Formats: sequence, structure tokens, C-alpha cells
Amino acid sequence: MTKNGTCGAVHKAKVGFAALLAILLAGAHAVPSSAAEPPVSNAATLTGYWLSQDHDGVFKIDHCGQNLCGHLVGLRYDGTDVPRGHDGKSECNLLMLTDFRPMGESNAGRWAGHILDPDTGHLYDSQIWLAQPDVLKLRGYIGLPIFGETQTWTRYNGPAMGPVCKIPDSVK
Repeated sequence: MTKNGTCGAVHKAKVGFAALLAILLAGAHAVPSSAAEPPVSNAATLTGYWLSQDHDGVFKIDHCGQNLCGHLVGLRYDGTDVPRGHDGKSECNLLMLTDFRPMGESNAGRWAGHILDPDTGHLYDSQIWLAQPDVLKLRGYIGLPIFGETQTWTRYNGPAMGPVCKIPDSVK
């Protein structure tokens, strides 16, 4: 355990997320995804379970009224203490993706919404879309998409999460 109460893998995941946020806050000029990846996303293709880029989180994206939202349902961490956000609440089943709506014809297949940083409680603009079947792109940014970073998530078809949202060790 580190002195701030997090364990190895969770600490790494939080450092990775912190690095993403640092890039966003610094206004890094990341190039938006290429036109070679035409989004083909509708609500049915986006719903389900998704494994994050670093394989340290599993999200369940589902309908929330007419919009889409996503809960963190799986975490990679050591020990038995479930990671907690800035507010001290468990990150297990935390609503992190909110208010995703279709962006319209000029951005067909893309959905715009917000992503929560559980360490600070800040919400950031984001977009999601499918680059290909079972490959979801999530771009978090501040203000304009050019000031952000895109992550690649894959559809999760692995074993059920363990007690208190723990990702099974067999998932790599």
C-alpha cells in the first residue's frame, strides 16, 4: 500500500488518469481521430460492458432515459479495500459517464456527454463512438475536442466481476 491508501494497480490507474487530465488541462494539441475511422455508433451498439484502455476498469454503458450513461462496475486493485473517490465514497458502481446524446448528422455515430474524474469530482466534456465493432473510442477534452486525448476501449466479455467490483485476476 502507498502512503495515500491506494494499492499498486489502483495507484497506477489513478496516475494514468491524472496524466490524461494533466494533458487535457495543459491544452495538449492531440489530433482528433482520423477520417479513416467512420463512427457507426447507435445506442444499441454502444450499450454493454467495456474494458478500459489500460485494462484497469470495466464500465457498463446503458440507457439513462433517452441518453446513455456508464457506471464503473469493475476495478483492478490489490487487497480488499475498494478504491474511493475524492468524496470518500466507493468507486464501485460509480456513475462516471453521463448525459451522452447523439451529436447529429455532421457527427453521425458520435455521442457527446461528460466524464467524471473521481479523484477531483470534475466533469469533462467527452465523446464516444465505435471505430469498429467491439472497439469504442472515448475522447475526453476541455472546451474543444482538439484539446484532449482519445482512449480505445474494447468490449468486455470476460468473467463476472468479483466481490465489490474487483476485476478477476484472469483478465489481463
